[in-house]
Amino acid sequence: MSEDKPAESGETAHADANAIPNGRGHEPGEEITALAKTPAADDSQKETEPNSAQNASPHKAESAETDSQDFLSGSDEKKATRFTDFEGKTSFGMSVFNLGNAIMGSGILGLAYAMANTGVVLFLILLTVVAVLSSYSIHLLLKSSGIVGIRAYEQLGYRAFGTPGKMAAGIAITLQNIGAMSSYLYIVKYEFPLVIQAFLKVDNPAGEWFLNGNYLVIIVSVAVILPLALMKQLGYLGYTSGFSLTCMVFFLISVIYKKFNTPCPFVDFSFNASASVVNITAMEPGGEINPACIPKMANLNSQTAYTIPILAFAFVCHPEVLPIYTELRNPTKKKMQHVSNISIAVMYVMYFLAALFGYLTFYGEVEAELLHTYSRIDPYDTLILCVRVAVLTAVTLTVPIVLFPVRRAIQQMLFPNKTFYWPRHIAIAAVLLTFINLLVIFAPNILGIFGIIGATSAPCLIFIFPAVFYIRIVPKEEEPMRSVPKILAACFAGIGFLFMIMSLSFIIIDWTSGSSKASSGH
Repeated sequence: MSEDKPAESGETAHADANAIPNGRGHEPGEEITALAKTPAADDSQKETEPNSAQNASPHKAESAETDSQDFLSGSDEKKATRFTDFEGKTSFGMSVFNLGNAIMGSGILGLAYAMANTGVVLFLILLTVVAVLSSYSIHLLLKSSGIVGIRAYEQLGYRAFGTPGKMAAGIAITLQNIGAMSSYLYIVKYEFPLVIQAFLKVDNPAGEWFLNGNYLVIIVSVAVILPLALMKQLGYLGYTSGFSLTCMVFFLISVIYKKFNTPCPFVDFSFNASASVVNITAMEPGGEINPACIPKMANLNSQTAYTIPILAFAFVCHPEVLPIYTELRNPTKKKMQHVSNISIAVMYVMYFLAALFGYLTFYGEVEAELLHTYSRIDPYDTLILCVRVAVLTAVTLTVPIVLFPVRRAIQQMLFPNKTFYWPRHIAIAAVLLTFINLLVIFAPNILGIFGIIGATSAPCLIFIFPAVFYIRIVPKEEEPMRSVPKILAACFAGIGFLFMIMSLSFIIIDWTSGSSKASSGH
């Protein structure tokens, strides 16, 4: 009977699909993943039926065929409408943009600081390893979802381990994306007042409300983020994701340009203003190069502990992969893997260039938040002000995209079989944004947010869950436990655990010794 397991699981998916009211009570534009079981399971029925039917006995094949015929005749029209809403809309290029935007976060602002604490070569090695591992992990996710025909992270967890698996995936996605949204809003809180101050040329703020970051975060959340977060589908945010990426490209170009226009060692604005022209060059009197202007190829110190979590945070796009796969035109596993590889490759290049040129501008003086270091040279630099506006725009527009998977995870955990309902859709978004605003207003520092969340939920979403779900979901008949792919997946999960323990222990040691910038603040 063990031979028939794949076919049986196909039929279970089919039964699951019909357990939810099929079409009735659903609005056509509903998020695919709130309904993950229905269309996705129907989808797999078509894709996996022939394969499982070939391996199964003729009787199984017949029953499977009649099943699918009944199903097609029974709900043909409904199925057609639902699929036009969820499939065939997003082109290959737009999918690359969407996934690229999901990857590209405010992590890019901390990468120069990460490079200063690891050295150029070690940073490049770490970045390459994390990018390759992220790509492999997406491969595991796509393979698992292809086998069961479910394109929602939480539902893969459910299929692998039942309710505990679903809850674990949902909680990790919620923590990870709340961490990401907090860091984005933290930038708004930190940067927006400085930008307004510089534009208004206010040297000594006297407590004006419009220069108070806490008020500005709340205004931006209510006026920009909430309306976008209330959209019904992730697809509508495709345009904002394109614009967001354009802003980040502008940031990168400016960082490269500034490298060639900033003297080394740089002079603080306060010092610069008080002294007349001071002749400072990278050459010491004896013709030697100033040691502060020599890049370090490898560098280990207490702050190196933060580098690995910041890098891991930089490539987390796993909660968004499956929804983007669902909306891809003519979706196949191979096509989605191409989308992922191109997105990761483009972000890899952007990350490395931004970190390298940011580091080569300031060397050891670079701060955890790159843009702050520029304002130490000249707070009224027009280009840097424009870059700040661009980064603010980019991170603000990314918050709604990151909020969608959290809302879906909450719905999967608390209301798994409920159909789309506007008041609930709006309420979850409002509660999430309120919570994140409170977190940002009272949170210690951007590094603390990156470090702790990066060290806990990122290894789960990138390494542990995809590997463990893969081992559980791929049938033993297809790949025995001792087959190479499963052994690789087990090693992959092991790397995730090691990585989590290492990062957390580094951070705890760092905090207890009191030398951490995260605990002491800037």
